[in-house]
Amino acid sequence: MSTTPDSAVRAYLTGRRDTFLGDLADWLRIPSVSADPERADDVRRSARWLAAKLAETGFPTTEVWETDGLPAVYAEWPSGDPAAPTVLVYGHHDVQPAAVEDGWHTDPFEPQIIDGRLYARGAADDKGQVFFHTLGVRAHLAATGRTTPAVNLKLLIEGEEESGSPNFPALIQKHADRLACDTVIVSDTGMWSEDTPTVCTGMRGLTDCQVDLYGPDQDIHSGSFGGAVPNPATEAARLVAALHDDDRRVTIPGFYDGVIELTDRERALFAELPFDEAAWLRTAHSHATLGETGSTTLERLWARPTAEVNGIGSGYQGPGGKTIVPSTAQLKLSFRLVAGQDAEAVQQSVRDWVAARLPAGIRHDITFWGATRPCLTPLDHPALQSVVRAMGRAFDQKIRFTREGGSGPAADLQDVLGVPVLFLGISVPSDGWHAPNEKVELDLLMKGVETAAHLWGDLAENWSTA
Repeated sequence: MSTTPDSAVRAYLTGRRDTFLGDLADWLRIPSVSADPERADDVRRSARWLAAKLAETGFPTTEVWETDGLPAVYAEWPSGDPAAPTVLVYGHHDVQPAAVEDGWHTDPFEPQIIDGRLYARGAADDKGQVFFHTLGVRAHLAATGRTTPAVNLKLLIEGEEESGSPNFPALIQKHADRLACDTVIVSDTGMWSEDTPTVCTGMRGLTDCQVDLYGPDQDIHSGSFGGAVPNPATEAARLVAALHDDDRRVTIPGFYDGVIELTDRERALFAELPFDEAAWLRTAHSHATLGETGSTTLERLWARPTAEVNGIGSGYQGPGGKTIVPSTAQLKLSFRLVAGQDAEAVQQSVRDWVAARLPAGIRHDITFWGATRPCLTPLDHPALQSVVRAMGRAFDQKIRFTREGGSGPAADLQDVLGVPVLFLGISVPSDGWHAPNEKVELDLLMKGVETAAHLWGDLAENWSTA
């Protein structure tokens, strides 16, 4: 039997918390900032540190995988049970830049525990959430008397997530055979709040572009020529104005093709969350909500596709006036995608829409910067139910459901490996990802340890891969 007793897990963790946190602090002292070329050696040092610690944990296979950029870490611990499912845990060991002068109260790379919180860059995003799996698997083994995990356990810990994962798709395609699994657990996410533990069931995708418009071959006099030739600034404004209808729906033909609509059950689950719109607006530094008619704020953020104008520019921007017809204009647009949408089809729809709306005399180019596909796990998936049960045992309360409005590399894993992606995170909004004074709540971090300890046995008991 693989199910892990709650009391046995907690008994194992007693007395091991300080050692666990001390090891985590050692890792957090490595400034593995992937965006800073001067920190490249630190990112490599972080990868070597983690590989060594995973070997010490008991993983018989630990490897540092080089890329054309910065390295990832791979580890594997076979179950030995022929029917055991195979689980791949994803996270990242690189971090955002940080310096005391950014507004930190402490040195961001000298971890400090204050009032039950561990402050350091990477404490929550994502070293803390990766590291809880090391103690979690040991607790699982100790509590069950096993010598190997109840699942075939693999880890892939990326080194470039905070730089946009430029080499990640190629990495997982290269190693697809080694990474083959039945499901992916992403531990690079969060919960609704300390009092409301949740499981994320999906993330939106993304595709973004720049639209360059060209009119006259140079800026020209608006008195001599204005009103008689096309103005690229005006056409850029017309495109922006036409992007949404009066109900704030995107007007691009074909944009909503394939969208998987929310079910009544999903709407009801979203409505269970204690959402305070006024508090959310303060977090958003905004003064009113606005979006697609017929959807709540949470539905707009998590389950509806969007089109946003990220930038618009043209013509003279200096002091005073300059009466010209500008020669060029630029738009930067982004499109958040939901389950069922195809990024390449959306890109083509945008190209066709722009071309159809521009008058003769306006030439244009559109440059897309790639795409991230959306991912969504069905609520009744057996592996998701295992995550929910494991979290429920750790937190001793009902687990609710969220999605995330942002995008990440999880969809690459889903596409290449062809398996469902699940999310297991214990971070809360106040942890301050990417901000000064990033922290992790230590009690929640230990709940992550407990969840991981329960999860592997639950998956083995309740999910047949036959």
